Amino acid sequence: MIHRAGYLMQLQEAVGRSPVVALLGPRQCGKTTLARQLLAADSPNYLDLEDPAVEVLLENPMLALQSLQGLVVIDEAQRQPGIFPVLRVLADREERQATFLVLGSASPDLSRQASESLAGRVEIIEMQGFDLSEIPQSDRDKLWIRGGFPRSFLGPTEQESLRWRRDFVRTFLERDLANLGFGMAPTAMRRFWTMISHYHGQLWNGSEVAASLGIAPNTARAYLDALEQTYMIRRLQPWHANVGKRLVKTPKIYFRDSGLFHSLQSIESESVLKTHPKLGASWEGFALEETLRALQPDDAWFYAVHSGSELDLFLIHKGRRLGIEFKRQDGPRLSRSMSIAIEDLQLDALWVVYPGSRTYDLSDMVRVVPLWEVRSQTL
Repeated sequence: MIHRAGYLMQLQEAVGRSPVVALLGPRQCGKTTLARQLLAADSPNYLDLEDPAVEVLLENPMLALQSLQGLVVIDEAQRQPGIFPVLRVLADREERQATFLVLGSASPDLSRQASESLAGRVEIIEMQGFDLSEIPQSDRDKLWIRGGFPRSFLGPTEQESLRWRRDFVRTFLERDLANLGFGMAPTAMRRFWTMISHYHGQLWNGSEVAASLGIAPNTARAYLDALEQTYMIRRLQPWHANVGKRLVKTPKIYFRDSGLFHSLQSIESESVLKTHPKLGASWEGFALEETLRALQPDDAWFYAVHSGSELDLFLIHKGRRLGIEFKRQDGPRLSRSMSIAIEDLQLDALWVVYPGSRTYDLSDMVRVVPLWEVRSQTL
């Protein structure tokens, strides 16, 4: 078992200061396991809405919750999003009798209710699968190949890991999307999800995808929205400030979990990946997610102009403008595109993130950084 000390500390601090804490993330990423480190599953204050008896109990949430004291965990909260107005009333009591920890996967109702009903009262923590800070150094490539979902990463063999991911995709399509409030046919969504795996790391072309699948562009957009809201896909927006150049205005699409991407691309092992046409895109997406989780910026973009210059990632980090390029090379070099990005975006620094082991400078503005050391870098 891998102990998720960072998330546990973040959660402990949150429940100590906020009346309501929402721990949100994709299914099977470890939310329940983490919550049970704070409150045992057999506690009367642990309410799992997948339990039919609890579901009936919480049909009258005020009656069920108002007398509870201490930490109260409500698991699978997306099954009853109407609970949030009651939590607002309980959070506003003069003396705080209870702290509510709400666990849930994303759904339109859950996100709307949390933001509208609990504005100013709820602290939201987004949880994902394992990342590089949580695993042994020897397992870095394993994390890339299998992705971060605990049962996939910890599978005894590559075959067992792949089987779990394929089962996850099937269950997600056939059951989870409907339970989360997305009314989409599983077969159509599978075709769509597989299709956009070919766009991983590329510009989104909704009209092209819609035409290929024989669906309306609005339908394709709704499918993409569903995958984004359930933490399956990241839609990275382009930087759009006026720099006197013709900017690309279309977002890029990335799979948030490299293991699911490999599953949908039928990449069954590391040996297959190393010779696959999507090798570079796979590593770029993996590196991008790890970098964003390490730096935790408020927002992030990519930068591209139609003349060809581009930058994989642009963000504001600790008040400074940071650009990042991802290069799966042994020894990245300074390029003209990097120099243009520094000037156009008025960067304070540019990092070239690569899978090597040495940190070195290409200039006074550009530093080459191993992916595994991004967390330890300073601007």
